[in-house]
Amino acid sequence: MSGLLSAMEGFCVIGIVIATGYVAARMRIGGPSAQMVLNRFSFFVSSPCLMFAILSKQPLGDIFHPSLLVAFLSAAGVGVVFLLLNSVFFHMKAPDATIGALNSLYLNSNNIGLPVATYILGNPALVAPILVMQQALFTPIGLTVLDVTTKGKVSVKEIAKQPLHQPLLIGSLGGIAISAISARVGYFVVPDFLYDPIDMIGDSAVPMILMAFGMSLRGTKPLQEKGDRPAIFTVAVLKNIVMPIIAFLISYFLMGFRGAELYGCVVLAALPTGQNVYNYAARYNVGLTFARDGILMSTMTSPVFIALIAFLLS
Repeated sequence: MSGLLSAMEGFCVIGIVIATGYVAARMRIGGPSAQMVLNRFSFFVSSPCLMFAILSKQPLGDIFHPSLLVAFLSAAGVGVVFLLLNSVFFHMKAPDATIGALNSLYLNSNNIGLPVATYILGNPALVAPILVMQQALFTPIGLTVLDVTTKGKVSVKEIAKQPLHQPLLIGSLGGIAISAISARVGYFVVPDFLYDPIDMIGDSAVPMILMAFGMSLRGTKPLQEKGDRPAIFTVAVLKNIVMPIIAFLISYFLMGFRGAELYGCVVLAALPTGQNVYNYAARYNVGLTFARDGILMSTMTSPVFIALIAFLLS
């Protein structure tokens, strides 16, 4: 029970940082461009540093744990379900549908996943496979689709160059490479005078993203776009209910996980949508309201379902 309470405290921390961004926007601190600046700096500088700092010190066995398959299949499953539902019911255009799919499958593995993995599961390294999967696979695919659909043309050359445009992927792959080299030589190969500033800059990523998200709430009321409400509620159901169920079925019947491994896969699948999705929506200026409301809804409901999973499986 104490671990569950500690995780709920983690959600409280996130809410306070988001509220700080909202208050800063209300007081016009930073001017009208503050939200854009925070989003861009986090996207291009802070978040890549964060991914490098985390993954470079993770053992490769933790990064490529078998639970990676569970995370991939459950996330891909709900993403496909949303796209199918969109084609039948919502009829969103491709960029907005892409944001909806990311809203359904993208896990908040940093600022909520780390405390949940630490305080409920007792092992923060459990989020490492999710970090790799999202940054090395889902993020490049999603941003490639956004890149192509917002420009109105399909270019093989542009798609081939897309990984070079993804700072998060570059930071993640750099961290994995350093982890592999360090394991081979037997010591961490990056000297402290280089690693420490990267780590320090990376520490600013999560608060920047959260405060930019809070700033976006100023002057707006959630769920005011009536046409988006069915899709937003669908995203929350897929993220917080369907995805953990899929993770349980895959973990139990396909992977044969039991005990702590099964529990960990299901809890992590119930994490809310990551604020990164709003960051991506802002980067391409598509689906901003949809992304914001979907994140807010899943973040509000996620603690309830994580508590239920803890009650049933812990």
